[in-house]
Amino acid sequence: MVATVAACQIGVQLVVKVITYGTFDLFHEGHRRLLERAKALGDYLIVGVTTENYDDSRGKLNVAQSLMERIRNVVDSGLADEVIIEEYEGQKVQDIQKHSVDIFAIGSDWLGKFDYLGDYCKVVYLERTKGVSSTQLRNESAGVLRVGVAGAGRIASRFVAEARFVSGVSVEAVYSRSYDKAKDFAARLELEWANETYEDLLKHVDAVYIATPHATHYDFARRAIEAGVHVLCEKPMTLTSAETAELFERAQAAGVVLLEAVKTAFSPGFQRMVAVARSGSIGRVRSVDATFTKLVTAGRELTGADGGSISELATYPLLAVVKLLGTNYTELRTVSLRPEGSETEVFSRIDLVFPHAVASARTGLGVKAEGELVVAGTRGYIYVPAPWWLTEYFEARFEDSRQNKKYYYKFDGDGLRYELAEFAWMIRARTTESFKLRAAESIAMADMIEKARASATIIR
Repeated sequence: MVATVAACQIGVQLVVKVITYGTFDLFHEGHRRLLERAKALGDYLIVGVTTENYDDSRGKLNVAQSLMERIRNVVDSGLADEVIIEEYEGQKVQDIQKHSVDIFAIGSDWLGKFDYLGDYCKVVYLERTKGVSSTQLRNESAGVLRVGVAGAGRIASRFVAEARFVSGVSVEAVYSRSYDKAKDFAARLELEWANETYEDLLKHVDAVYIATPHATHYDFARRAIEAGVHVLCEKPMTLTSAETAELFERAQAAGVVLLEAVKTAFSPGFQRMVAVARSGSIGRVRSVDATFTKLVTAGRELTGADGGSISELATYPLLAVVKLLGTNYTELRTVSLRPEGSETEVFSRIDLVFPHAVASARTGLGVKAEGELVVAGTRGYIYVPAPWWLTEYFEARFEDSRQNKKYYYKFDGDGLRYELAEFAWMIRARTTESFKLRAAESIAMADMIEKARASATIIR
């Protein structure tokens, strides 16, 4: 216990105790409003502040302030009657009983998550406070990144949900070509507003996440860069190397961050796997084989000039290729399956030749295969089981199996928090490139995708 105001009764009237929890990093007006609303539910407010270790265990990223600084944030607000420290999963159950709590209050973005606490007290989900000024939020908390979303589909919804695990980020607005769809998206995910035009969105945010159809990425990214807005763009950034290279040149000239949203590139397990493979522990890497397939029966992936398994999925296996073998391939060959009557290819194999290695990337929307990654070296190999792009576990295997080593890492949620955390860090650090995914690597992947789609041998 860090700060306490002792109280059990007010005269003979029982005190209604309320408890809430949070990280309270970079304390801003949104935090204050939540505490005010929680306090209004009763007479005595207990606030639990999470430790660094607990934040890490629950997948909270980019926490900027120390535990003591975050506790001070809450104490200085003057709203907490008591501050406690939350250190482990399950502690809420014990805290509620220990402190004789009547009401547990939490933000509505956790709706349903804490229903189980209803066995111990009343559970109240507080709706996101609408009307909190973005300017006020920015001024009161230096470093809080205001993010807008372009697109209102499934991946955009997952992005908003994942963003709550990245400290110092506030997703506030959405734009969609359908204003009605944008309004529904904003209401459902409790964003501050929906925008009728993309230009209006860009005027009110520091950064934009582009989750629109592939063919629109270039235009949306270019317009954001021209407006001085940082860009996190879904993969593939574009379908040509020229457009991708141009966007990076524009971003560099404008002094804004441009990052391709390939979640695997920023996940801890994949990063460690690349480091182990490139360290020489399995010798010199001679081959990379990566597969990503899923069964899709309808949707935009299977229609139009920009559909197909290569445009939809090839970024992932090609990421493994460029991170492990580099970008200087000498030859590329592709074979694609396009059944009669299909608008797009549904399965492809892209084979690449490097000066001293080979690689194979397999993608499928209508064919299912084992989604594994195998990295072959001169002393051993690395095996990453399906789904390797959500890397939680891999093995380094050798001729002498007694030398084998297993590695385990967390992959939290949908993984979008990893790309957003890196994006936010780059903006705060004022750097335009991350070693986890360099501009040259995104350009190379666009080049490989472009050539694979254009030169594929089609089989029926």
